[in-house]
Amino acid sequence: MGYISELRELVGTRPLIMAGSCVLIFNEQRELLLQRRTDTNDWGTIGGALELGESLEEAAARELFEETGLRAASFTFVTVLSGKDMYFKYPHGDEIYNVMAVYEAQEVEGEPEVNDDESHELKFFSLKNPIDNLNPFTAHYLRKMGYITW
Repeated sequence: MGYISELRELVGTRPLIMAGSCVLIFNEQRELLLQRRTDTNDWGTIGGALELGESLEEAAARELFEETGLRAASFTFVTVLSGKDMYFKYPHGDEIYNVMAVYEAQEVEGEPEVNDDESHELKFFSLKNPIDNLNPFTAHYLRKMGYITW
């Protein structure tokens, strides 16, 4: 059981501040790898919450491997996102305010593999045009960082 799951047993669905990492994986055409998530059934980026004692970059590497089976030689720090607009409510009712470090994965090795616990599907998308069924929260922070303008 992870740290956030343990906290949820104590506080229920009340809002938590959740620190985590988001990993952006681009192919040679500069398309972004997204996962069709099992929790929201829409397309979102790779990433998740920190575990106790873990650095943000370690979380990025762990989440990349857990959710896609991929490994990166390194990560380039993009930004940290936080604040009231980083609020998210999961379909099952858990509420969070994200503090999210965003990284771009460099020199990615392997072929993307679906982890059934995390995602239904993995797919690269062009960011030039709207993506059907893109998670609204994902769209918000991709727009906030300038990756999408639509």
